Amino acid sequence: MIRTPLRPLARILDARARGENPEAIVRENLRLRHEQLRDKARARAEGRLLILGALFFCAFSAVGAQMGLMASSDPQEPRAAVSSGAAIVNQRADITDRNGRILATNLATYSLYAQPPLMVDKTRAAQELARIFPDLDAAELAEDFNGKRKFLWLKKRISPEQRQMVHDIGDPGLLFGPREMRLYPNGKLAAHVLGGTGFGREDVNSAEVIGIAGVERVFDTYLRDPANGGAPLRLSLDLTVQAAAREVLDGGMRLMNAKGASAVLMDVKTGEVVSLISLPDFDPNDRPRPLTSGDAGDSPLFNRAVQGLYELGSTFKIFTVGQAIEERLVNANTMIDTKGPLRWGKFRINDFHNYGPQLTVSDVIVKSSNVGTARIAQQIGAERQRAFLGKLGMLEPTAIELTEAPGVKPQVPANWSELSTMTISYGHGMSASPLHLAAAYATLANGGTRVVPTLLAGGRPAGGQRVISEQTSAVLRDMLRQVVVRGTATFGDVPGYAVAGKTGTADKPKPTGGYYDDKVIATFAGMFPAYDPKYVLVVTLDEPEETSGTEPRRTAGWTAVPVAAEIIRRTAPLLGLRPEIEPQPSFGVTLARN
Repeated sequence: MIRTPLRPLARILDARARGENPEAIVRENLRLRHEQLRDKARARAEGRLLILGALFFCAFSAVGAQMGLMASSDPQEPRAAVSSGAAIVNQRADITDRNGRILATNLATYSLYAQPPLMVDKTRAAQELARIFPDLDAAELAEDFNGKRKFLWLKKRISPEQRQMVHDIGDPGLLFGPREMRLYPNGKLAAHVLGGTGFGREDVNSAEVIGIAGVERVFDTYLRDPANGGAPLRLSLDLTVQAAAREVLDGGMRLMNAKGASAVLMDVKTGEVVSLISLPDFDPNDRPRPLTSGDAGDSPLFNRAVQGLYELGSTFKIFTVGQAIEERLVNANTMIDTKGPLRWGKFRINDFHNYGPQLTVSDVIVKSSNVGTARIAQQIGAERQRAFLGKLGMLEPTAIELTEAPGVKPQVPANWSELSTMTISYGHGMSASPLHLAAAYATLANGGTRVVPTLLAGGRPAGGQRVISEQTSAVLRDMLRQVVVRGTATFGDVPGYAVAGKTGTADKPKPTGGYYDDKVIATFAGMFPAYDPKYVLVVTLDEPEETSGTEPRRTAGWTAVPVAAEIIRRTAPLLGLRPEIEPQPSFGVTLARN
C-alpha cells in the first residue's frame, strides 16, 4: 500500500508562500488516513462476520438434521468405544441337511452388562435382576455394583422378553450390546453331529461365534469366511430320516432298558452318513458342561457312534469268512469242524449252543459259531488277518468330519498271537466303534471297494481300494440274508426290503479286568435290500435287557435286531426305496408239475 505523506514538501512550501498555516495540511492528511483505515477495518469485520454467520448456519443445520434423523429412527442403546485390534467378524454361515433344511442358523439377540458408576439405584437393580435371572444372586450383584468395578458382564445372551424386563427396570447403568447367537431349531436332533458353538473374542458391541465341537468346529474356518458369500454348509444327513431313526432308537433304548444306544445309517457306495445318532444326547442350544468325574462315556456329550470303542462280538465273523473265501481257503459249502470246546493252552472257546460236529461255512455265519469261525481264522493266520482288517479301515481312526474322530483308534492286542487271531475272528479281544463297523460292512456290501464315511453331501469319489471281489461280496450278502431268514436275526426281517445282517453280543469288560456276567454290548449290522444294497445300518445297545419273558434276554437277536428292523421299516420309504418282491436265485433245480 502506498501511504500519502502527512507533510508533503511541495504543499508546505506553497502554503507558506501564500501565508497559510502548514499544520492544517498535516491535520487534513491525518484525518483522511484515519478514514481510510476505518473503512478497511469495517470491511474486514463485515467479511469475518459473514463467514462466521455462514459457519454457524451450517453447524446448526447439521445438528438439526441429525436431531430429526434420530427422532425418526428406532431408539438404540449408547455404545462404548470399540476396543483396539482387529475387527470381530460375527457372521456365520448356516448348516443344512442334504435337502437344504436348516440345521443351524443365526439369531440376532443382545448381551447384558452393567456400568456401576452410571447406576442410580444399585440395590433395587440387583434385586430385579435376580428376579429376572434366577441363576444370579442379588447379594453378590449388589456387592459388585457397590464395589470399585466400572464394568460387569451380567449375561452373554438374553431373550427378547428378558431384554424388555431389564429395560423396564429403568436404570441407566444397565446396558445392552448386540449379539449374534447360534440357533439350532431342531433341538437335540443331530446334536452330536453339529456339536455346538461358543463365544471367542468379544466386546460390548459384538462377539465372535466359534465352533467348539462337531462339524461346527471342523468347518469353523469355512463357516466364518466372508469370501464364501454366506453359502451354507450342506451335510449328508437327511433331517426326516434322522428324526424317524432317533424316535425309534430312543423308544427301543427305553423298551430294552439300555443305558445308551447308537445308530449309523450310511450309503454303501458314497460313504455318506444319512443318519447318526447317539443316546443319551443333548440340546446344542444349551450345551452341558463336560463331566469332571466318573466315566466320560456316561456324559450326554459322549458320541457313542464315533467315540465309543466296543468289542462288537459276532458281527466280525463275516470279515473272517469273507477273507477266507477271497483267499480261496474255503467256500460257502466247505464243512468246518465245530466240535467244542476248542482248546488253546489253558483257554477254551465255546459256542452259545451245541451245533453238532460240523457246519458249512454258510451255517457258521447263520448259526454264529465261535468255534467254527476260530478254526477258519487259524487257516488265515495272524499276519494276514491283521492286513485284511487294515484294508477294511478297522485299524485306524475314521476320516469322518468330526472333532472327536481323529483320536478314536481301534484297540488291538499288543501281541497279535494265534489266540488273538481266533478271538478277534468272532469280535473279542479287539474294540472298534460302530462307525468303523458301518464303513467295513459298506465295503462288503457294495461289491468290495473300500468306503470312507463322510458327513458332506455328495460323498467321496467312487472307486476306492478293492478289498474283495464282487463274487465274494455276493456270497457274503447271501449268507447275511440267511442270518435274517433262518438264523440269529429273524426279528430283523422287514417285508419288501430284504434285510441282511449279522448279530453280535459281547460281554462288557470290567474296568478292573475281566468281564461282567450280566452286562453286554448288543449290535446288529445290517444292509438293505440284500440283493442290491443301498444302505448299511448299525444299531448298538449298551447293557440292554429284554424282560418280556420269565428270564431277561440280553442277546442282540432279542434286543438290537427288533430296534434295527423298526428303523428300516420307518426310514426305507423316506429314503425313496419302494417295497419289492425279493428275486429268486437264478441257479438250482426247480421241481414243477403239469
